[in-house]
This record gives sequence, C-alpha cells and structure tokens, in this order.
Amino acid sequence: MATDPQFSPNTTFTLLRESQDTHVRTRLGGIYYLLAWLLTWGFSAAPGSMPVLGTVATLFFAAMMLLRWLHRLPSEEGDAALHRWIDRHWLLILGTSLGWGLAHAWALLRPEFEPSRLIATLSTVAFSTAMAFNFPMRKRRCVSAILLLYLPGLAVLGWHWPAQEALAVTLAFYLSYLLLALNRSHREYHGTLVMEQQLVDQRERYDQLSRTDSLTQLGNRLQFNNLFPAMVAEARRMRTPLSLVLLDIDFFKRINDEHGHASGDTCLSAFAERMRQVFRRDSDALLRLGGEEFGVLMPNTPLEQARELAEHFRQQLAEQGFSLPGQTLPLTSSLGVGCLDTEHNESAEAFFKRVDDALYRAKAEGRDRLVLATP
Repeated sequence: MATDPQFSPNTTFTLLRESQDTHVRTRLGGIYYLLAWLLTWGFSAAPGSMPVLGTVATLFFAAMMLLRWLHRLPSEEGDAALHRWIDRHWLLILGTSLGWGLAHAWALLRPEFEPSRLIATLSTVAFSTAMAFNFPMRKRRCVSAILLLYLPGLAVLGWHWPAQEALAVTLAFYLSYLLLALNRSHREYHGTLVMEQQLVDQRERYDQLSRTDSLTQLGNRLQFNNLFPAMVAEARRMRTPLSLVLLDIDFFKRINDEHGHASGDTCLSAFAERMRQVFRRDSDALLRLGGEEFGVLMPNTPLEQARELAEHFRQQLAEQGFSLPGQTLPLTSSLGVGCLDTEHNESAEAFFKRVDDALYRAKAEGRDRLVLATP
C-alpha cells in the first residue's frame, strides 16, 4: 500500500507513534461494528427468517474484531517491521469498513430491515465520523475506508431516488464534511508528530551536550559516572573482561604557565585526538574525567591487550610531542591500566580505586610510564 507522499514516515519515531495510535484506536471499534450489526439484525422485522445472513455477518464482524485484538505490535525493531504491521492492520480496517458498507446497503435494500434501517444509517454516520477523527495518519487509506462505509448505501439510496432523495442528499453533504474534516485532522496529526519529534531531538541534543566535554568532544565525568557502573555490571553478568585505562598528562600546569591557557586547551584537544587514533574501536569509551586526566573503558578486552594499546599510546605520544606554532614541546603521559576482577566480585568503586592508585604510582615513580593495577 502506498503512503501519503506529503507525510511519508521516514523515522522510527513517526512509525512507532503511528503504529501505537492505530493499535489503540482500532481495538474499541471492532466491538461496535459487531454490536451495530446485532442491533440491526435483531430489531429487523423477522430476524428468524434470515438465519444464514445474520449468522454469517455476525461471524464476520466477530472475526474482524478478534483479528484487531490479536494483531499485536511487532516485537522486532526497525522501520520495515513497523511498515508491515501498519499495512496489515489497515487491511483489517478496510475489510471491516467494506463489510459494514455492504451490511448497510443490504439493510436499506431489503424490506425486512425497515424497522432497523435507522440503526444501520446512524451507525454508518458514527463509524465514518470516528474514522475521520481517529485515523488521520494515512489520509488516502482513511478516505478509502470512509468511502467503503458510505458508497454502498448511497448507491442503494440513488437506486430508490424518488423515495430516498432527502436521506441521500443529507448523507452526501455529511460525507463532504467528513472529507474536509479529515484533511484538517491529517494536517494536525502530522503537525503534532513533527513537534514531538523536534522535542525528542532537542532533548537528545541537550542530553548529549550534558554528557560531552565541550573542548575535547570526549565523554565527560557525568557520562563516565553513568557508563562505568553499567559496564562493570554487564562484565560481571556475562563474565567477560573489562579493562580501564587512566591517563594523566605530565606537567600540564607548566604548559599553561609558560605558554598560556589557549595553548593548554590546544594541548588537551591534541591529546584527545591522539587517543582517538589509538583507542579507535567502536566499543571503546573515551572520556575526559577532569582537568588533564582522561580514561578509556574497554569492554571485552583482557589486561594484556589493554596494556599493549596503552603502552603504544604512551610511546607514540612521547616520540611525537606537542606542536605549537614555531616549536614542538615534549609531551608525555602517566598511565594506570587494570582489568576488572570478576572472580572476586570486585565492585566498580574498588576497581576504579585500584587503577587510580596505579596511575598515581606511575606519577610518583617518575612519570612517562605505565603501571599495571594487579588485583
């Protein structure tokens, strides 16, 4: 089924909201189609004379009601799954609309339904009104559903034009109103979705900014405080290695004092870029913990692998130094490296302190060196 080009869903957010709204709004409608038919059949002149028609129609509307209830939202993620769910659910909506349109036309056509024709006609008006205001997500499909509800009955009224002229004209005018109201509801629904999407995007941007260091574009201390306990818990649960590297720029205060804070900021940015070049796996979390102290969280990484990468970073930094206009300054780092001790159920706090102590030993022993945080 084609989608409305003006508001073609192109985000998971839009598709998910549309699916949820369609699912919630369609569940109650199935009951009323069944009740409307039972009233139309039950209050006819001779319901007992139409057992086959009455039973078949009852089973049809009951089946459509159950299918709406049983057609749950997809468990798998992704736009394709949501598109499929929406398409299939609209088939149920359109099928029910066609069934009721034919039932209304039959009630207008057969003399046995003379006492209950008003029930069928009022139900058609009610169903089409609910359709226009509850399902504006896909305008073309909603128009199709309204026409399926209306056109069979209007065709019968047109066939009996002299006797049913007033009713046919009234229903035709109301149909034109519904189509205009649907157009407005369609715009309002998608306008609301656009505003909600903008609010979600804005909230995500603010959240990202609150967790990102503005100078280095690495994660900040807030992100570390949220990420570190979660990664420790996951490593414990899966019994997989989790390594932590803590890095501190040696004599950073000297750079600020001798070359100015602007040069210090440039140094921090360059240091972060060197980290990206070495610790470049998608799973690694690179963070600035404060001042000149940095950290790298390395899931599924044993201690020896983390040590090799950290030592490579230290050696490369010492060899290349830090470039300023017209000169190259020496730049080194002290590092503490450790791996979570899952065998003894080490806590996140104890793990961090163990690696932090290793970092301070590296500084105390002369800097520009790496110290392992052994359990």
